[in-house]
Amino acid sequence: MDATEIEAMGLLQDPARRSLYEYVVVQGRAVSRNEAAQAVGVQRTLAAFHLDRLADAGLLEVEFRRTNGRSGPGAGRPSKLYRRASSEHAISLPPRDYLCAAQVFGDALDRAGAEDALYASARESGLATGRELAGSRKRVTIQDILEVLGERGYEPYDTHDGYVRLRNCPFHALAQVLPTLTCGANLSLLEGVLVGGGLAQNYRAELVPESSGCCVAISSKTNHT
Repeated sequence: MDATEIEAMGLLQDPARRSLYEYVVVQGRAVSRNEAAQAVGVQRTLAAFHLDRLADAGLLEVEFRRTNGRSGPGAGRPSKLYRRASSEHAISLPPRDYLCAAQVFGDALDRAGAEDALYASARESGLATGRELAGSRKRVTIQDILEVLGERGYEPYDTHDGYVRLRNCPFHALAQVLPTLTCGANLSLLEGVLVGGGLAQNYRAELVPESSGCCVAISSKTNHT
């Protein structure tokens, strides 16, 4: 067990520190100490202390940039900004290596040319999730779907351009080594959720790759007419 992983997770036990971390994560961009402090309702000095602790533990990344739009002499010092770190942290007791297993299984599927079977299985999993949701209420809305995706770590957000993007890919590490299989399975999974929830007639999941976040986005079919 890596002691640094335990330390990093332990830092989030503090309510103020956890609130600051969650605020930075939700923004999807770099934020200043002042902004984070005001949003969470703590003093700037306390926010700075907690944010730096999170950065030292590898949970946040730091950058320095002027936020007033000015440059050159007299523009002032660059602000210290924080964003969620790209690295992953996980604790398993006793230690497990599920990523390695997933890589082995994925590679075997790739070699066997069994992509269709993988995508079908992912779609069935999504269908089950959507049907479970539909069975718990009279009418499923897109907000219900997004809430479920949020609970599963996708972190959906509205881009105001007709797409609901997913800030986080729950399968990010695997997508780095098996992008075609992982992204294809993810697409099939979300398609299944929409079908199972009864929203496939109005919404679609599609591959819309970006430099960060999940490569799958959800859009209204009216945007494609």
